[in-house]
Amino acid sequence: MRRSVLIFSAVAALLAAAFAACSPESKTGSAAQGQDEDVVPRSAMGAYLAARLAHSSGDTKAAAAFYGLALDYDPENADLMRKTFTLMVAEGHFDQALPLALRMVALDSDSPLPTLTLGVRDVRDGRLKEAEARFANLPKRGGIAFLGPLMTAWVQAAEGRTDDALASLASLAQNPALKALHAFHAGLILDLAGRDADAQAQYAIALAGQSGIRPIEAAGSLFQRTGHPDQARALYDAYQAEHPDTLLFDGAELLAAGTNAPRPVADAKAGIAEAMFDLSTLVRQGSSPDYALVFCRLGLELTPDFPLAQLTLADLLSAQGRLTEANALYRAIDPATPAYALGQVRMAVNLDDGDDTEGAVTALEALAKSHPAAVDPLITLGDILSHRKRYDGAVQAFTRALGRTGGNQPRYWSVHYSRGVAYDRLHQWPKAEADFITALKLKPDASEVLNYLGYSWIDLGINLEQGRAMIEKAVALNPRDGAVVDSLGWALYRTGDFTGAVRELEHAVELRPEDSTINEHLGDAYWQVGRSGEARLQWQRAMSLDPDPDQIAPLQEKVRTGRLPDKPVSR
Repeated sequence: MRRSVLIFSAVAALLAAAFAACSPESKTGSAAQGQDEDVVPRSAMGAYLAARLAHSSGDTKAAAAFYGLALDYDPENADLMRKTFTLMVAEGHFDQALPLALRMVALDSDSPLPTLTLGVRDVRDGRLKEAEARFANLPKRGGIAFLGPLMTAWVQAAEGRTDDALASLASLAQNPALKALHAFHAGLILDLAGRDADAQAQYAIALAGQSGIRPIEAAGSLFQRTGHPDQARALYDAYQAEHPDTLLFDGAELLAAGTNAPRPVADAKAGIAEAMFDLSTLVRQGSSPDYALVFCRLGLELTPDFPLAQLTLADLLSAQGRLTEANALYRAIDPATPAYALGQVRMAVNLDDGDDTEGAVTALEALAKSHPAAVDPLITLGDILSHRKRYDGAVQAFTRALGRTGGNQPRYWSVHYSRGVAYDRLHQWPKAEADFITALKLKPDASEVLNYLGYSWIDLGINLEQGRAMIEKAVALNPRDGAVVDSLGWALYRTGDFTGAVRELEHAVELRPEDSTINEHLGDAYWQVGRSGEARLQWQRAMSLDPDPDQIAPLQEKVRTGRLPDKPVSR
């Protein structure tokens, strides 16, 4: 469901490598849980260890607080200073981080992130000369050498020095990996200066280098403002043909503005925010979430109502498990922008994850009503209701989604599959089977469909050879998927090859040892080959692995009697 808004992906590896040397111990994961807020570490080491634990769990909020406490105990520790500063900016404590930035620059005038942050402060406060001087001190070598020229160019553009800005940017064009980045920002600067033909030429280079949304919006806006709506329409239509279900782009709405289409950036301050957003998406692609947060926050410090930056920041907080904070950001996005719709979908997922399923349903129904052609809100609604075992509602949501697709299309095979699963759980097998068959027609190598349909046929005692062939194909496509290997073992079991079933089911348990159904199946197979003691142990293990409600009574009976019932168990 999630869609990338990344720009200039070729630069991501450069940035990730450049910041790795000075990055805190960043890991992705859920927010740290169970911390007692009344327990405050009473030493530098205690605070430092608490910070590292929080940071390794992906909780930058707690890590920032603990590193700050450790720094209070040991205020001259440069390493603590760096970690605290980085995470304070990542958490949006911009003004609190500034004194640390000044101390760090005093200790090391080449320190890039403090220098950049102080420069952003100067731009925010209108001190352009000071900002230009700071940006001149950014590193001139290594993977982030382009930062200085990029920032300097925008400060010069803010002062109306367009040619100087272009000269500052010129070094970026010498690096093939930065060619699209150079062209996009050169185009923005020229566009802002009213040099339309030159701007369009740069936008064309940026578009040739990648197909992100922002260059398309920028070039299209200029086409519209200069009286060339057909060229804008062709650009928009081409993008939407490649991304037919995107909620982040609405070409028709852009065209409706006519010659009054807004410039992609309103001023140089917004241009620097755009550059910060580019950097954020790049380091995020390079698996550096701390610095993705940092650059997002810096951009929003300059342009608080930047929808894509708000969306990205909310996504980053969601990944940390900070759902309430993320949802506040999703709600703050301007409803008139495409980013708002995607934010509402992601907010609904967060609401459901936080056990507010009704809130999620309400948000998605409202979005489906306000966007009558959109498919994503209804697919997400169906997924949430299926997860909550509200299969009637899931079937309705998936059916409504398919009604908006204009017929069976290959990219919607998974919707047929998901609706088929919901029908199956409602014991409406003919409808489920029809959906699975349609899904396979749309995507013949969909291993989950091959597995589900093949398993179901074998479990029903029909189409045994065809079902087994489907499962074998699914295993060939996903040999490390324990559920698929389990299906092959169960197919062998149901066709009487108990020795082969034991072999495959033992492998399936190795792949997914925590799955109660697979363990139960292995117990059944052991019993069939005379290994009754091992069978009982497997059934007992299955009982300990949170079995589904309909598994419990048969499992209890098998454990009690030490034998299989007359009718074999089925999933």
